[in-house]
Amino acid sequence: MKIGQLAQRADVPIDTVRYYERAGILPQPGREASGYRSYGDDDVARLRFVRRAKALGFTLVEVRELLALSDHRGDDMGELKAAAIGKLADVERRLEELARIRDGLQALIAACPGHGALEACPILAALAEEAA
Repeated sequence: MKIGQLAQRADVPIDTVRYYERAGILPQPGREASGYRSYGDDDVARLRFVRRAKALGFTLVEVRELLALSDHRGDDMGELKAAAIGKLADVERRLEELARIRDGLQALIAACPGHGALEACPILAALAEEAA
């Protein structure tokens, strides 16, 4: 199949396919006599794997590691589980940080009357404080 068909079947833009090839996430495809790239079902599966891993928050570096692990299907799954546990811990840390940011914004919004001179705005005052 050609690059457009691959991109459509994997539900990614063509530029993403090219980027993943350059990044080594997707192996360089074979070429037809005409010079067009030629892809197979394995490439579709690999792109779908990458898309799902990215949707779960894995970085491209982490995706590359997951792909390397998936190439050794006979190995123990402990390393893959450890990677998923590590990603979950990272997501939970980010959620805690986002909750802290949300709470701070809610407090600033509640303190601001929403009218009057900007120089009296508690939001601006809080942002201008030296020890944040």
